[in-house]
Amino acid sequence: MAILYGNNYLFVLIFLALGVFLPVSSLMVIGPLLRPNHPSRAKTTTYESGLEPVGDARARYNVRYYLFALLFVIFDVEIVFLYPWAVEYKHLGVFGFVEMLIFILLLVIGLVYAWRKKVLEWK
Repeated sequence: MAILYGNNYLFVLIFLALGVFLPVSSLMVIGPLLRPNHPSRAKTTTYESGLEPVGDARARYNVRYYLFALLFVIFDVEIVFLYPWAVEYKHLGVFGFVEMLIFILLLVIGLVYAWRKKVLEWK
C-alpha cells in the first residue's frame, strides 16, 4: 500500500485509463445493447427541415457571406477580451490601457480593410 502513496503517476494512469475506458465502453458496448434499433426507409432518408431535399448538396455560396460571418466572430470575441480588461482596469494601470489600445487599433485596422474590400455590403 505504501507504493501507491509514493507514486503519484500511478493515480494519473488510473484516471487516464478510466477516462478512456468508460466513454469507449458506454458508446461502443453498452449503447448498442440498450438503444432501440428499428430502421425503416423513412428513417434512413436525408432529413432537411422536415422537407424533401431539393437540388445539389454542392451548391455554391458567395464568399462574402463567410467573410461577413468571420468578421462577426472576430468582433464578438473582442468583447470576450474587453470584459475582463474592464473589470481589472484599475489594477492594470497605464500598461493595461496601452495594451488594450493596441488591441483595439489592430481590430479597427481589420475593420477598415474589410470595409474597403466591400465585405460588409450585401448584394
